[in-house]
Amino acid sequence: MTRRFLLDAMLGKLATYLRMCGYDAAYTLDEGITEDEAILARARAEDRTLCTRSRTLADRAEDALLLDSREIEDQLRELADAGVDLTLAAEPSRCGVCNGLVDRVGPDERTPDYAPDPAEVAVWRCTDCGQHFWQGSHWDDVAETLASLD
Repeated sequence: MTRRFLLDAMLGKLATYLRMCGYDAAYTLDEGITEDEAILARARAEDRTLCTRSRTLADRAEDALLLDSREIEDQLRELADAGVDLTLAAEPSRCGVCNGLVDRVGPDERTPDYAPDPAEVAVWRCTDCGQHFWQGSHWDDVAETLASLD
């Protein structure tokens, strides 16, 4: 089974990176969860590794990764040092916005004005929030950041 994560309120950007690496990475603020007890209960109920910058919260969790850094690159290094594979997925499987699953948009389907033509560029749509994704400059930026961790 692939490792699943729950990221606390201090790690929203990290959730996006983990999702782009193919992980199921729930983010507490997306879920409206702010109280420590609710965070711990959610992590237990869904067998998720809690990622947090709070030592108190990490100490109370059954499975937690305590991150010390504030900067995303340093947080990613901490995860890599903890054995988390941070390889960018070949194709998106998770929505970077809401963590929903994504499906490939057919070449004849319409996309919003902000998205490219799916007949020319591979485009995916979140089954939960409807956001469209493709491997453009943001994808390249994430790939470059992850490659720089070595």
